Amino acid sequence: MNNLSSKLFEAYPTSGYQIYRESYLLWLVVSYSRRQLILTALIGALVLPSKAQDSPQDYVRAHNIARAEVGVAFIQWDNRVAAFAQSYVGRLTSGPCNLIHSGGPYGENLAKSNRDLSGVDAVRLWVNEKANYNYASNTCNGVCGHYMQVVWRTSVRLGCAKARCNNGETVISCNYDPQGNCVNERPY
Repeated sequence: MNNLSSKLFEAYPTSGYQIYRESYLLWLVVSYSRRQLILTALIGALVLPSKAQDSPQDYVRAHNIARAEVGVAFIQWDNRVAAFAQSYVGRLTSGPCNLIHSGGPYGENLAKSNRDLSGVDAVRLWVNEKANYNYASNTCNGVCGHYMQVVWRTSVRLGCAKARCNNGETVISCNYDPQGNCVNERPY
């Protein structure tokens, strides 16, 4: 028994008050539990990152973190480039959902997952290719072209889009203006 309940029992030792005391204690526990639940939910909403991470700001931030690491100017969101990306992922998802580059006027990175891939996670996949890039020789040991496009110094406008395929897969396209990955040029 805690101090409050023992004091209540001392003050109301008869059986009629025993029911009141138990009801009051139950009310205290329920009230405390509700407050704990609300507090936990508020802290979770404020502290835990959003699982969506698909806003223009999320895409730009993820790109600019990688660009800052190599001293490249920040990229900015461009609605015209984003409209192109949205149109293209719409076409990709209407068919078998194969990743085929658009051949459009912009640089392009594509990602696909059988789960709900966030835009930030797609950018992380591309940035993780940095380990395969050798700046001194400007070569890749494996795949690194997506990373090079993320940090390409002359690409200053970005537009990305995400769509769900009929089979449940997620497709993400980020497009870059002007396009990068020019032959025999370093990204930064």
